[in-house]
Amino acid sequence: MIVVGLTGGIGSGKSTVAGLLVGRGAVLIDADEVAREVVEPGRPAYAKVVGRFGGGVVAADGSLDRSVIAAIVFDDPESLAELNAIVHPDVRAEIANRLASLSGSEPVVVVDIPLLVEDGGPDPYGLAGVIVVDAPRDLVLERLVNLRRTDRSDAEARIASQASRSERIARADFVIMNTGTLEELAEVVERAWDWIGRLSAEAAAGDGHSAG
Repeated sequence: MIVVGLTGGIGSGKSTVAGLLVGRGAVLIDADEVAREVVEPGRPAYAKVVGRFGGGVVAADGSLDRSVIAAIVFDDPESLAELNAIVHPDVRAEIANRLASLSGSEPVVVVDIPLLVEDGGPDPYGLAGVIVVDAPRDLVLERLVNLRRTDRSDAEARIASQASRSERIARADFVIMNTGTLEELAEVVERAWDWIGRLSAEAAAGDGHSAG
C-alpha cells in the first residue's frame, strides 16, 4: 500500500482532483469528513467541544453547528487552537485506524488533508509523497465569488487565513496547477497517477531489496 497526501487551498479544486484520483482506483480518506464524524453526538470530542464553547454551538438536531463554531474561531486564534487541540488528535487516530485496516488490501490510499501545511509538525501517516493542488489567487477569488456565491470580503479573508501558495508548494512533491478546463485538469491528474505508480514501484522494490 502506498499512502499519498493531498492538499490545496480553498477554491483550488482539490475535491475535484480527489474525485479524479478515486476514479483511477485510489481509496480516499477525507480528513474533513473524519473531523465531522469524530464530533458527532456521543463521541468524546463532542462533549469536549460543547464543554468548551457552550450550548450555543449545538444545533436543533443535537449535532454541532459548524457555522456557529467557525464564526467563533475564525478571528480568534486562541479559540481555534483550543478547538484543534480537542478535535485533531481524534482525527489523526481515526485516520491511522483506517490506514491500518486498509494495509495490505488497497494499493493506493489518498489522504485529503486541507490543513496539511498549516498544521505542520511530523507526518503521522507515513506519507510517501504530497500532492498540492494550486491556482492563482485571482482565479480562486473568482471561483469563490462567482461559483460558490461567497461574499468577496469573506472570500478574501478565508484565503488570507490559510497558508500561502508558496508555503504549500514548498511542501509539495507533485503540484497540480488547476487553471484550465476539467479535461486539462484530468490530464494533469493522469500524470499525478503515473507518479504515484512510480512511488509504489519504488517502495515495492525497496521492500524486496530489504527482504533479500
